Amino acid sequence: MTSDVNQNALAWLDELNPPQKKAVMHGGGPLLIVAGAGSGKTRTLAYRVAYLITQGVDPERILLLTFTRRAAQEMLKRAEGVITKGASAGGKVWGGTFHATANRLLRIYAKVVGLDPDFTVMDESDAEDMMDVIRHELNLSGKDRRFPRKSTCLNIYSRCVNGAEDLHPVLARDFPWCDMWEKELKQLFQKYVERKQEQNVLDYDDLLLFWLEMLADREVAEKVGGRFDHILVDEYQDTNIIQAGILQRMRQTNSNITVVGDDAQSIYSFRSASVRNMLDFPKQFPGATVVTLDQNYRSVPPILETTNRVIAQAKERYTKDLWSTRQGGQRPKLVTCKDEDQQDQYVVERILEHYEQGIPLKKQAVLFRAAHHSDSLELVLTKKNLPYHKYGGLRFLEAAHVKDLIAFLRIVENPRDQMAWFRVLQLLEGVGPSTAARAIQHVNRHAADPRSIQSFDAPPSAADGMTKLGRLMEELYRPQENNPASQVERIRKFYDPIFQKVYENPKVRVNDLANLERVASGYRSRKQFLTDLALDPPTSTSDLAGPPYKDEDWLVLSTIHSAKGCEWDVVYVIHASDGCMPADLATGSAEEIEEELRLLYVAMTRARDFLYITWPLRYYSRWSRVTDHHMYAQRSRFLSQAVCESLEPVQINQQDAEDQAAGGKAKEDILSRVKSRWK
Repeated sequence: MTSDVNQNALAWLDELNPPQKKAVMHGGGPLLIVAGAGSGKTRTLAYRVAYLITQGVDPERILLLTFTRRAAQEMLKRAEGVITKGASAGGKVWGGTFHATANRLLRIYAKVVGLDPDFTVMDESDAEDMMDVIRHELNLSGKDRRFPRKSTCLNIYSRCVNGAEDLHPVLARDFPWCDMWEKELKQLFQKYVERKQEQNVLDYDDLLLFWLEMLADREVAEKVGGRFDHILVDEYQDTNIIQAGILQRMRQTNSNITVVGDDAQSIYSFRSASVRNMLDFPKQFPGATVVTLDQNYRSVPPILETTNRVIAQAKERYTKDLWSTRQGGQRPKLVTCKDEDQQDQYVVERILEHYEQGIPLKKQAVLFRAAHHSDSLELVLTKKNLPYHKYGGLRFLEAAHVKDLIAFLRIVENPRDQMAWFRVLQLLEGVGPSTAARAIQHVNRHAADPRSIQSFDAPPSAADGMTKLGRLMEELYRPQENNPASQVERIRKFYDPIFQKVYENPKVRVNDLANLERVASGYRSRKQFLTDLALDPPTSTSDLAGPPYKDEDWLVLSTIHSAKGCEWDVVYVIHASDGCMPADLATGSAEEIEEELRLLYVAMTRARDFLYITWPLRYYSRWSRVTDHHMYAQRSRFLSQAVCESLEPVQINQQDAEDQAAGGKAKEDILSRVKSRWK
């Protein structure tokens, strides 16, 4: 590394506080950055990338691993903004998600793991469909057998793979109602793996699994790991056992690894993430340096006082008390409501109050543990004509019409992809599952050439559609025609008449297809387009739309899991009662309860200036409009006495108290009259 770097070129280091600067300028060896909420972890990691480049590290020998492509792009953009070598240097860094990096490496080293470099990647719903087909083939889905659904089967399989666990303990702990099917599930998973290999397709889990297995050979591990002088990992608390194993094997001959995360924000165990990876980092990488970032740049001090008290209840953690140089601020409010209706009314009143004070709706968010917790609030918002966006629900690539169009491209990219064939063929009039299966066999007998579909002896009702499909494949299969945008355009000409017949309200859906075509125009190859859609898909159509109009404004409703990484001026955490927070289904073990505590902490640390925590005393049943069936709740166990002392209590049952006071004299008279009857 150069030692005569112009100090003026490193003036940007003065923008960092001392712990951030220590982390950025760390030399060699393992480094763990324990970054509290709002402590500037993104800047720290980005500046570390910039620092390494200014110190002479070849950008192409730096690997930056994140959990979203946008996060990687943001960090690299920040790094490019401060290094003197400009964008060309930062642009050469290997930056992306674990899965995207796995995809890239596996295509380079495909022969080492026995893969065809032209493999395609199935998304979650495609994997479920393949699992479902095999369930039927094994006669595991008969009406008299309550075998797990396809989504449950895939979830069990994924837990086993990502948690590096055998089937039996996974069933016993997470899916006890399925343990009677252990033998059948093992058979199903074996066939599932065989089918994927036959069709040259991988699912998300395979990408990490093949990467890990490839590194089991020490010579290969040295070669692959030797490509990088430095590996940097964001959100390390969200990694699973497989990802931690990959990193350990990638650093067998070089210990330069930097990871950043916050154990207090580890909330994704349902995705097999393990907080132990972060807690045990010094053991996994001996000699590790630990740097703690505890200066918070987001929240006012009263909010930090409360959140510090909340997370202090965690039994095992990296101790850190967040602090801020921001002045003043309102104490967070703990609001006790009579029932859900009163909770909704209070939240809406505060939203409008802050809006009148100049805080736009988009800078306010209502957070909750489960998606259905906002149901009644959504009705009130609609009545009040308050616009809102709710984060959750159907993802863009799960929309049937979008999957249809992509299936055409997948066939051309990998003609052995039977799930894509099944989807496309059954769009044709007169084609059912049995005809589709015979057509696929016909294509396979002709060296998996999609153009051979034209010679399939289709039923008369399907003959015309099959002929037109064959012509489309002729057009798409031309070697010179690999531009994804033009291919999407040709597919749409074929698909649009089918689309108009198959789906209700096609006028709304057609915008999705137009947006997909627009996105495809930014890619040079079909393979890269399909890979990016599969590995880092947009969450909704709004992710594909252009910038919003300046006068658009809406309130944010979000589950806490979806809110991680975000911040708002005002945050309302609703349903902070036991049974909701922690969720009643997440209290089976001490580990689950600890994660629920961290979930509340994540929700509260999203707030910059104002924080409201509300909980109803009474919950009515879903039939509350026709009955009075209800139950009483308790305040969340996480809102301990120490936590409550930092909160401003608000009681919204004043009317009840006034009614009781007004009836005090009447109550005494009634009691006297009742007793006097027996004198």
